[in-house]
Amino acid sequence: MSTEPGDAVTQAANEQEFPSNWGRWGTDDELGTLNLITEEARARGAAEARTGRAVSLAQPIRPAPLVSGPFAPTTQDGSPVQQLMQYTGSAPATADVMLVTNHHVRSTHLDALSHQIMDGQVYPERPLSESVTPAGVRHGSTAAFAAGIATRGILLDLAFDGPLSVGHPVTSEDFEAAEARQGVRLESGDALVVRCGWVHTMDPDRPMPGISLDAVRWMHRSGVSLYAGDLGDADPPLDSAVPGPLHRVALPLLGMPLIDAAELEELAAVCAESNRYAFLLTVAPPRIHGLTGIPVNPLAIF
Repeated sequence: MSTEPGDAVTQAANEQEFPSNWGRWGTDDELGTLNLITEEARARGAAEARTGRAVSLAQPIRPAPLVSGPFAPTTQDGSPVQQLMQYTGSAPATADVMLVTNHHVRSTHLDALSHQIMDGQVYPERPLSESVTPAGVRHGSTAAFAAGIATRGILLDLAFDGPLSVGHPVTSEDFEAAEARQGVRLESGDALVVRCGWVHTMDPDRPMPGISLDAVRWMHRSGVSLYAGDLGDADPPLDSAVPGPLHRVALPLLGMPLIDAAELEELAAVCAESNRYAFLLTVAPPRIHGLTGIPVNPLAIF
């Protein structure tokens, strides 16, 4: 879930000061805002795990078979995973091979910092030519997630009384109103989980709501370490000058990893039932280095 960087964003960046963490943690940094997850922030998250109830924030994926022929099974909808079953003979085991599209709207995935660039540079101001190569990512890759992520998660449920309206720009006022309504307050190092109540669809006649630049500025001021949402950037864009503040500002300038296409309906129901909107959020992606993103199964533990 992303948009290609272009001259419009660079021009907008030159015309106004965007929030940025370039240089904040050094020129070799690959963690970005994950640096905000201190031991204290992690312990604050662990303290929220009181009952042991766990909720997945990932969409289920149904692989599409990699087979051919007139009687081959087919799937109606595209899948981010294609599956090839391997013949294992008479051995009491089965095996398969998967081909995964990491950045797909039907897959909950974690964007690495190299996924988006700003003016030919990868966070924190590293030339794209030395960061991303045909052989894989050398800087800003999924290697930064090797230790996993664990911190306090805060759900701000903007769809508590129904999905957000068509083309609604999510602003800092929406976030602050949700904090007041739910009796929570996000602190530095927390992960921000945002429910808009929408499923990502490409429909120009029904513009999606999305995160505004004002909301990204609020995340920067609040010390958000990680963003997860059922929606992120609107499609079509809310602002043609900055078409995609999450992917074009938060990711490449703030160094904020993004969990795209999260499934939040069960989480919202559990939070409303227990009147608890804070939880321990854990993300343990496969330890595969050199990628621009990876499918994940985030867990909210209460």
